[in-house]
Amino acid sequence: MSQFSFLLGISTGIIVLSTVFLLLFSWITVRKLKKNTETKKLLGFEFVSGWNILNAAQALSLPRFITNKLKNSPGSFLYADADALYQHTNKFDKFLARLFYWTCVPATISLLILIILDEFNFFT
Repeated sequence: MSQFSFLLGISTGIIVLSTVFLLLFSWITVRKLKKNTETKKLLGFEFVSGWNILNAAQALSLPRFITNKLKNSPGSFLYADADALYQHTNKFDKFLARLFYWTCVPATISLLILIILDEFNFFT
């Protein structure tokens, strides 16, 4: 087994695990937030179907100083309102959001880096 195959397998495995967390987070938390009339419009802009799941996870996972900067930026309509989401979620919802977001983002970035490095024949 080559080094590339091993690293690709680890990244893919983490992404599969992240998909399970995505399903749990969307079924448990985002469904509840969409049913609430106060939070339905605060989930951010939806580029494609399901993008609001990532917006909600990002708002509940990133540190407050980052979400405050995003809220005050010109493109704030793209992001979910973290303050409102914190008010309408419990600790388990926040835990699921962080679990999903912090497995999805690093695994996806590492997968993209592996693909780019393979294109430049870094793994021989």
